[in-house]
Amino acid sequence: MQESVGVEQPVAGQDGPRDVVLAALSRERAAGLAADPAFERRLDRYLPLLTGLFRPLYGARADWQDQLAALVVQAARSWQERTPELKALDAEREADPHWFQSNGMLGGVCYVDRYAESLEGVRRSIPYFKELGLTYLHLMPLFLAPEPHSDGGYAVSSYRQVNPRLGTMEQLRSLAAELRSHGISLVVDFIFNHTSDEHEWARKAASGDPEFSDYYWIFPDRTMPDAFEQNAREIFPENHPGSFIRMEDGRWVWATFHTYQWDLNYANPDVFRAMAGEMLFLANQGVDILRMDAVAFIWKQLGTTCENLPEAHSLLRAFNAVCRLAAPSLLFKSEAIVHPDEVALYIDPAECQLSYNPLQMALIWESLATRDVSLLAQALERRHNIPAGTAWVNYVRSHDDIGWTFADEDAAELGINGFDHRRFLNSFYVNRFPGSFARGVPFQDNPRTGDCRISGTTASLCGLEDSPAEAVERILLAHSVPFSTGGIPLLYLGDEVGQVNDYAYAGEPGHGEDSRWVHRPHYPAEQYARRTDPSTPAGAVYAGLRRMAEVRAGTPELAGTQLIDFATHNRSVLAYQRPGSPPESTRVLALANFSDSAQNLPAETFSGFSPAAVDLLSEAAVQLDSGLTLLPRQYLWLRVTPL
Repeated sequence: MQESVGVEQPVAGQDGPRDVVLAALSRERAAGLAADPAFERRLDRYLPLLTGLFRPLYGARADWQDQLAALVVQAARSWQERTPELKALDAEREADPHWFQSNGMLGGVCYVDRYAESLEGVRRSIPYFKELGLTYLHLMPLFLAPEPHSDGGYAVSSYRQVNPRLGTMEQLRSLAAELRSHGISLVVDFIFNHTSDEHEWARKAASGDPEFSDYYWIFPDRTMPDAFEQNAREIFPENHPGSFIRMEDGRWVWATFHTYQWDLNYANPDVFRAMAGEMLFLANQGVDILRMDAVAFIWKQLGTTCENLPEAHSLLRAFNAVCRLAAPSLLFKSEAIVHPDEVALYIDPAECQLSYNPLQMALIWESLATRDVSLLAQALERRHNIPAGTAWVNYVRSHDDIGWTFADEDAAELGINGFDHRRFLNSFYVNRFPGSFARGVPFQDNPRTGDCRISGTTASLCGLEDSPAEAVERILLAHSVPFSTGGIPLLYLGDEVGQVNDYAYAGEPGHGEDSRWVHRPHYPAEQYARRTDPSTPAGAVYAGLRRMAEVRAGTPELAGTQLIDFATHNRSVLAYQRPGSPPESTRVLALANFSDSAQNLPAETFSGFSPAAVDLLSEAAVQLDSGLTLLPRQYLWLRVTPL
């Protein structure tokens, strides 16, 4: 058993990192920092881990141990400032670390201003969130950001100030507490790859302050930028060429995304400590989950693409270890729209406990367009199961565009040329393909290269404007997958009542050049008013999704994330099994017909199960020994008993 660091004193003549940390804590306690047994127990556990991560990142610096000690002291101060209510939540979730894997979890995401006008509007919406069954609410970027150059809130000027149009930090803290009292966890974005060029740190860097110039990747001439750009790719070439922009004083600063978003220099431990402080501040406001934005880009190294480097994972793990010390209930959700193999590398209890599932999302749309589930079934078989203690956040669409993130090598195994297939999908979803039902809008369309991504609400991409009945079936079919594959199903709020594209987006200041605003409509009041009328598209979509959520919450097999593949030998019918956690004597067999025609599955398909089954959604008895016919776009969740 390790001895408690709370009573241990440094040994004379030793100057290892542990001793430096303990000495720093002793000085702080002499100055009034209270000792806390809970913090000390966690320090015993996590200090070796944090040291092992910090040393490779910063060990070449003579002051790395002092930097580590300052970080731990910072965590101790933050823990002391944490409210008793949040400390009680920490203890509750430490006792139940798999709380977020419950089959009762249901997520919603929205922009505060567009959905509810303000944080007070969000608070007034809590009764509706309860009606819908939400347990997880992601409020899109809401911190202070310059207008019109905010990138939808992703250019942060202050992590400690709410955009005044939305409310105040005090209101956010109060909202978090009220949501928590209703069983709803608050999720916000932590934009930690870059800040706005109007952030206080950036302003000081721009003025020539050497301390804050080291917070960013700033160079006096083009020598180093040219060297980095030999390997780093352009992300927004239409905004600026390369990865660097010229500052007013002639220096060059790294800006991976827009010109007004300056990349932070995590090779500087002062930056790590500064951002850890912002993270812990948000945790102490009552934030439950941080969406870690642009995780693939946070570490730069000459001679590499500066994406998905090992040090990016070390940084995330180090941030995670800091949170285990000072806010142990806080979770991370990774956002990495990269090769599927790279996405999976960020998912770990010690790194990001949650992750968006962009591959599943993209392949749901691919299956709707092709009426062929081969790529989606392959992905579920190969790439769905992730480490214990983690979960996917599964969704049909998000605030962002749809990119076709499947691996070319996976497609090639099925005889699909990845480049050609992406061009087809782009054509299909922007209604350039004969017979397409979709009403999408191209994002960053490049006719010369064929590169394009897709904007559009779920309803518009499913054709609601033209064929409402079939579109409703597509909407529900698409959602049946994230609601049953395991993890947290996430709804873009408004989609649950069939909101369509907002083609007036281009007339809003700062939005005209970004087609993604077409699928970020304002609150669709008319659709919400119709949600209780199942004869309307809004009511039919709402009733279907509510039924899925209710059944999911009452079905133990749908907890956790484990998925077992199931072959239907029919390219139009997706199937998989959910054994639950721990495995039960029964399983749920999910079936989904992505075809526009009825599909028959012979009795032999189900020979591994007892003949009697029940469709949980309709509560109808089903006999498997006579085979099964699925209607066009029909989905079933069968409770079956393996033989």
